Amino acid sequence: MARRRHQNPKPHREGNWWYLRLWSDVFVDGKPTRKLKRIKLAPADMKERQVKKIADEIVRPLNQGLITVGSAVNFAEYVQDVYLPTDLPVFAKTVQNSYQGIIAKHLNPAFEKMTLGEMDAATVQRFFSTMPARDIPFPTISKVRDALSSIMRSAVRYGYLTKNPLENLRLPPDKRGARQKPFIYPAQFEAMLQLMPEPYSTMLYVAVWTGLRVSELFALRWRNVHADSITVEQRYCRGDWSKTKTLGSAATISVDSAVIDRIHRLKTLTVDVRAGVAVRHYKLVKRDGPDDLVFQSVKTGKPMNDGNVLRRFIKPAAKRLNLADVNWRCLRTSCATWMVQSGADIKSVQGQMRHSRVSTTLSIYAQFVPEGQKRAVEQMAEYARKSVLQAGIEPVTLLVQ
Repeated sequence: MARRRHQNPKPHREGNWWYLRLWSDVFVDGKPTRKLKRIKLAPADMKERQVKKIADEIVRPLNQGLITVGSAVNFAEYVQDVYLPTDLPVFAKTVQNSYQGIIAKHLNPAFEKMTLGEMDAATVQRFFSTMPARDIPFPTISKVRDALSSIMRSAVRYGYLTKNPLENLRLPPDKRGARQKPFIYPAQFEAMLQLMPEPYSTMLYVAVWTGLRVSELFALRWRNVHADSITVEQRYCRGDWSKTKTLGSAATISVDSAVIDRIHRLKTLTVDVRAGVAVRHYKLVKRDGPDDLVFQSVKTGKPMNDGNVLRRFIKPAAKRLNLADVNWRCLRTSCATWMVQSGADIKSVQGQMRHSRVSTTLSIYAQFVPEGQKRAVEQMAEYARKSVLQAGIEPVTLLVQ
């Protein structure tokens, strides 16, 4: 392609409009070339001085090299030829599957015929601003934003763009309002345990009493289980082994002795599975070497699938108790909530959850419990009553607990 030259075209009037002719970079049959492009600038009744200012703003990025040759690449071609084989494989498999679905359902239909350069901030903002009108829920909008931002960041990194158009993106408001994260009460937890077979009831037990993430629970090995603690080393999710979510997540946490005893109890248990008219007996723990998994597939001893366990055992038990929104995240939230309600100091709860910020523990995981608020009000009333009496003053209003 010819070397880029400084452009200084003059606007010209045609009919009812001012126009500008510019050389722009395009791809024809996969090869970069230059093409003369006519741009509509302003209505013909605008003064020439104002039109020239508009033209200068359009030409300046081209002359300064802020619009690269790569920006002329088609969005769908960039995703298929560059992003999918280069960037996507470094993500966890669950993220890969999510992004591929979003690209096929939302991004390609909207942008596949556009070049990267045409996807400016205004175009992208318009796309997201109109999503609620197309009945797309806010969680999906947020995921689409993450996927598109990942694509555009890679385009900047590889020199196709000079700036990510999503940098100052504003998402539509979440009209669902603030919602409390679901959690279960101790009595509900005990009832669920009684409705679930092994080893799934023990998985539920360990998840609530330790606060482990589901991926950490499924990656737990026998060498990670100690006399009064558990060490988190890795995470596993649907065939994907990786390091923990954050550096601070790889830690040793304190665990009640009852949890350790229940984990080791799995070694003594067998489960009966019907196979036609016969019944097969399977040991819940096929092997208990240091590198073997604590929670093994009943039939093969391989890693379990968290979705299957949730769908086949946890959800049905919760449904029988009329409990909604019980999932793996709910169990971790329950652990934090119970610890706070029991009076544990927040720094200890943060350490158990392995959060980098205490605000995450307080605002996201430790949920509001009506009984806890009532107890706090009672404690405040008692404090005020004692303070008044100690001062030797007869209270005008008797504070009743």
